[in-house]
Amino acid sequence: MNRQTCQEEDVLDLLAKTPRGTTDILPSASLLWQYIEGQLAEIFRLFGYKEIRTPIFEETELFERGIGEATDIVEKEMYTFADRAGRSLTLRPEGTAPVVRAYLQHKLYGEPQPIKVYYVGPMFRYERPQAGRSRQFHQYGAEALGTQDPATDAEMIAIPMELYRRLGLEELQVELNSIGCPLCRDEYRKYLIEALGPKADELCGDCQRRLSRNPLRVLDCKSESCNAVKVGLKSIHDFLCRECHDHFEQVKAYLDLLQVPYAINPKLVRGFDYYTKTVFEILYHDLGAQSAIAGGGRYDGLVEECGGPATAAVGFAAGMERLILTLEDKGWRPPIADCIDVFVAGSKEARTTVVDTVFRLRALGWSAEMDYSDRSLRAQMKSANRLNATWTVIIGEEELANRQALVRHMADGQQEAVPFDAIHDWLLQQIDNSCQGVKE
Repeated sequence: MNRQTCQEEDVLDLLAKTPRGTTDILPSASLLWQYIEGQLAEIFRLFGYKEIRTPIFEETELFERGIGEATDIVEKEMYTFADRAGRSLTLRPEGTAPVVRAYLQHKLYGEPQPIKVYYVGPMFRYERPQAGRSRQFHQYGAEALGTQDPATDAEMIAIPMELYRRLGLEELQVELNSIGCPLCRDEYRKYLIEALGPKADELCGDCQRRLSRNPLRVLDCKSESCNAVKVGLKSIHDFLCRECHDHFEQVKAYLDLLQVPYAINPKLVRGFDYYTKTVFEILYHDLGAQSAIAGGGRYDGLVEECGGPATAAVGFAAGMERLILTLEDKGWRPPIADCIDVFVAGSKEARTTVVDTVFRLRALGWSAEMDYSDRSLRAQMKSANRLNATWTVIIGEEELANRQALVRHMADGQQEAVPFDAIHDWLLQQIDNSCQGVKE
C-alpha cells in the first residue's frame, strides 16, 4: 500500500466519525426524542410556559459574569473562540444566562411578570466523554423571571417530576437545599474560610483554589480527602437570615402539599455562582457517578449582574441524554408505533399513477410511501411489511387498465377493488367502520 493510499484512508477514517464527545441521533432513536419533546411541550403548556429559542453562541462575557469565573465550566469547559472581527464568542454551556440576556435585550421586564419560558436544545462543554456526559449534549429547562414566590421554586421541581411520572420513572430522589442570599451566605463564606483555612493543605487542588474565591464549592467536592476535612462543619442552615429561612420553609411546605418527596442535603450548592436560596437536584442513582438527571434553583441576582434591574428568578435544567439512559436502564419503550398509513405498490407501467396517488394521499393527511428502486411487486410488498404499513394500495397492469386499485389491509389480508379517485374516502370509511365496531 503506497503512502498516498494510506493518507486517503486516514482522511476517510477521520471524516467518517463524529467529533469526540458527540453522537448522531439516528432515525431509529429520534422517535423516542420526539415523543419526550412532545410530552415536554404539553407539560410546559399546562404549567403556563412558552418556548424561547436563543442562539447557539453568545458573547463570552455573558457566561463569565453569569456563571462565575471561578466555576469549573468557565475555567475549564467552555468552547470559546474569536470570530473574524476578533470578538470572543462561546458555544452556550447552559441555558439560563442566554435567557437572562434575552430578557434584558427585549425589555421583557417591562411586560407583566413573571415571564415564564422553556427551552430545548444543544449545549456544549469540553469534558471527558462518558456515559451521560458528552461534549455536545441536550438540555430542556424552564425559567420564571420576575417572581420571588416560593411556589415557583416548587414548580421547577414539579415540572420534571411530572415528566418522569408520565414516563413511569419512580425510583428518583429529590435533594433540596438553601444556600441563602448574598448577605447570609457571606457570613457562611467567612466561616468556611476560617474553619478550612488551617486544613487547606489537606484539600484537593481544585478546592485549594476555590477556598478563597468560592468556598461553598468545597462543600460539593466528592474527593475523599476533602470529605474528611469537611467532617464537623456547621451547616449553612445555621447562617440563614429570617427571609431565607422562611422562604425555604415555604418551599418545603409546597412540596409537601404537592406530595413530592425530598431529602435535605446541606452540602448541595450546584456548580454556578448565580444561585441564591433554593437549589435542588433530581437523582437516579442507578446511573452511577452521573446520577443527577435534573437540577436548578433560584438566581435572584443574575439579571442585575448582567446589567438589568433587580429581578427575582428561578429555573431548572435537565439532560435529555441522561433521561434516555435512565429509560433504557428501565427497559422503557415509547407508546408509539413506527409505521406508515399507506404504501402504494405498482408496476412499471403504473409508475405515474403510483406517484400521483402517493402525493394526493400525502396532501390529504395520510403518511404514504412508495418504491424508489423499480422493484417487482413482490419486493414492494415486502417493503410495505418492513415499513409496517397499515394499508397497501396495489396498482398493476390490470388495475391500471380498470382505473381501480386493490387496497389491502395488511393485518388481515382483506382487500377490495377501489376506484383511484375514491381511495381517500374509502380509507376514511374503513376507519369509521372500525371505530363503530369498537363502540358497539
